[in-house]
Amino acid sequence: MNNSFKEKAMQLVFLLAACASIIAVILICVFMFGNGIPAMSKIGIVNFLTGTLWEPFADVYGILPMIVGSIYVTVGAIIIGVPVGIFCAAYMARFCGPLQYKVLKPAIDLLAGIPSIVYGFFGLVVIVPIMKDIFGTSGKGILTASIMLGIMILPTIITVSESAIRAVPESYYEGSLALGATHERSVFATLIPAAKSGITAAVILGVGRAIGETLAVSMIIGNQAIMPDSILSGARTMTTNIVLEMGYATGIHRQALIATGVVLFAFILIINLLFTLIKERSARNE
Repeated sequence: MNNSFKEKAMQLVFLLAACASIIAVILICVFMFGNGIPAMSKIGIVNFLTGTLWEPFADVYGILPMIVGSIYVTVGAIIIGVPVGIFCAAYMARFCGPLQYKVLKPAIDLLAGIPSIVYGFFGLVVIVPIMKDIFGTSGKGILTASIMLGIMILPTIITVSESAIRAVPESYYEGSLALGATHERSVFATLIPAAKSGITAAVILGVGRAIGETLAVSMIIGNQAIMPDSILSGARTMTTNIVLEMGYATGIHRQALIATGVVLFAFILIINLLFTLIKERSARNE
């Protein structure tokens, strides 16, 4: 009877925790959409999403440059961070020795705990001067921010991908070896494809980190609310646009920034939905 009471009490605690999470999401959605949609209606949804000018003092609000900047930076971070993260995860899971693992694992965990402001300073002091010397520009721009974000998403991708690779049954690896495959081929042709569901989850988390990062990006991207004409030009993402102007924004300006957050929220939902559809299609094909 006592054990039954404890089980029911814990079930109630877990239920309340789950409900609290759901309520928090609902409240965020209500606040975001309740303040953002009216602003889009006043400005005009088409003008807001496709306008190329952001001039708050003239009541002109077009966020297309910020949308394009966010896409460029996120795609760049994925191109840089995902392959490096997956290779590193494969190495840690199946190639490195115990002593190497004892060094690498804490280092990656430490990388995950570094504050964004430290990453920003590192990018400003190290990466920006390197880019300036190589390309002869100011050093601040989309490519610089992509490199920085590629580094920042590494811990997430490595940790989740390594766990997914280690979760693959050992029989997969042994069966591949029994068929004559080498160790390397068994890892990359058998274990990694078998772990693709977990690796996809790692990529989704990495994309969420990249598209939502603000402080580090604002320090090295140039913060120019214009349409970027190359990966070396300065730009502004949706997140940096919000953080740079929310402190002094009022009225329709403030509502426009909240509406920018709504668009960012929609972007993340769309990305998660696309990855979910891709995973379901891959599962059906198998």
